Amino acid sequence: MFKLAHNGNVLFNVTQETPAPPSKTAMLEALQQSEFAGCKVDDEHLDKFYSGEESGPSIVVGKRVDATLEVTISDDKMSAMGRLTTAQGGKALDLEAGKKAIVVAGVRRGYQQALLEKLLQQQFELAPGSSVKGTLARGRLPVDGQPSELIKQTQTLKDRINKPKRREDGTVDMRDFGKLASVQPGTVLMIQKPATPGKEGFTVTGDVLEAKPGEQLSLTPGEGTELNPDNPLELRATVSGVPVESPNGMRVDDIFTIKEVNVKSGHIDFDGSVVITHNVEPGMRVTAKGEISVLGTVESGILNATGDITIKQGTIGHPNHQQNDAELTCQINAGGNLHISHAQYCYLEATNIYIERQASHCQLKALESLIVGPEESPNGKLFGGEVLDACRLEAGEIGSESGAKMRINLVARGADITADNDACVQQLSQTDDKLASLQDALEKAEAIKDAEKKKQLIEKIGATQLALVQQADELETKLSSLDNTLHSLLDGANLVAHQRLNSGVEIHIFDKVLKTARQYPPCVVKLEKSKIEVEFKTS
Repeated sequence: MFKLAHNGNVLFNVTQETPAPPSKTAMLEALQQSEFAGCKVDDEHLDKFYSGEESGPSIVVGKRVDATLEVTISDDKMSAMGRLTTAQGGKALDLEAGKKAIVVAGVRRGYQQALLEKLLQQQFELAPGSSVKGTLARGRLPVDGQPSELIKQTQTLKDRINKPKRREDGTVDMRDFGKLASVQPGTVLMIQKPATPGKEGFTVTGDVLEAKPGEQLSLTPGEGTELNPDNPLELRATVSGVPVESPNGMRVDDIFTIKEVNVKSGHIDFDGSVVITHNVEPGMRVTAKGEISVLGTVESGILNATGDITIKQGTIGHPNHQQNDAELTCQINAGGNLHISHAQYCYLEATNIYIERQASHCQLKALESLIVGPEESPNGKLFGGEVLDACRLEAGEIGSESGAKMRINLVARGADITADNDACVQQLSQTDDKLASLQDALEKAEAIKDAEKKKQLIEKIGATQLALVQQADELETKLSSLDNTLHSLLDGANLVAHQRLNSGVEIHIFDKVLKTARQYPPCVVKLEKSKIEVEFKTS
């Protein structure tokens, strides 16, 4: 009845003994009962036969079709997907044929045989002619290396100050911080965990994706320290003293401890760190090349340190009427960070200023951040006075409910950068003018008949030209650096009021000004497209 032709077609031979079924439906039912039940039905030839358009001793009923696997690679080359079409009366796709299809498609890495086997298994579970997709290969993204890490091995003075001693009854003695952290020669202060190179990735086509190696820091010895000759990843002390963190390392300072700074003690000027266990009295000065820690208060005092300054209690000053109201009697200047409880009528300057509760009528200058309130939740109050400079200001409430005037300057140093930029542009213009003049002089030198004099003059002009070209290159580099620095500062400049921003606050961000005429709920103030915008916080 049914037979298979050489080209894979399934035929029905029409004879007197086996006439064609009376309808297409009957023919298909007969086909389903035959050994060719799973083949692909040829509807076109069947329709023509039963409509009378075709006749003959053989009817093309269907065709045996083998299973196929089409492999496609994603645009990013990070995966290869297989589309399996199950056989229709033909051969199933075996593992070797599947592997060959993957190779022909261009897959070179990331192939997983288990994925292919899982896909091929489905051809025995699905109906003939069904299609199913599955991942056959996966690329791997590169894993960037971990940066070098510097790990402290000893407690510093700052660590000690932040951990007051507990009494036996569970209360905390805010003036007793236990024994000062100190080290002896040979004590390991810090170790360096080397950066890792990372792990390269790859595409399924075999392209290598390079990993970015971790940033490598240099463990830098400070005063009173050295790298261990037997292990350069280990920093150790060479003298007795107090360990203090420094950029990419530590130093060991001698330390001066005193109960109070007053008329009896005189001013303090020390080439190391200073710990004052009680107060700094009015009119006194403390200068340190290390850090200053005051466990009490500072009233109308002047503190200057190249490192951090920590004042556990408040700082209180007054307008200096002997000079003018703009100068305040209490002045704190830290080369590092400044941590205080609260401040009133004080001049405060540091890289970062952290005020635990509130600041009123102060002049504040932070190179980077000014945070009023606990660092994890800045909900403190800032009112009166002036923020002379900061990149980021964060507080709970800014300004006073009475609407008293207050001025805040963010990225004020941008004006200095602009001035430097203008000066560079002017110098570059002058350099270009000089180069043009030298070119004219060079052309005139060519007309000199005395060969020796001509040679000497041309060499002199050439040397001057070279120096001016180098100067121009340096100015161009400086201009680019100034531009990048200014844009970076402006992008990071913002004011965050976590509770409210009151009226009467004049906010300057570089050369733009916003004057608040009403009270704002929690908000963020920043520069957007050369305009100061206020964005309200939703959470």
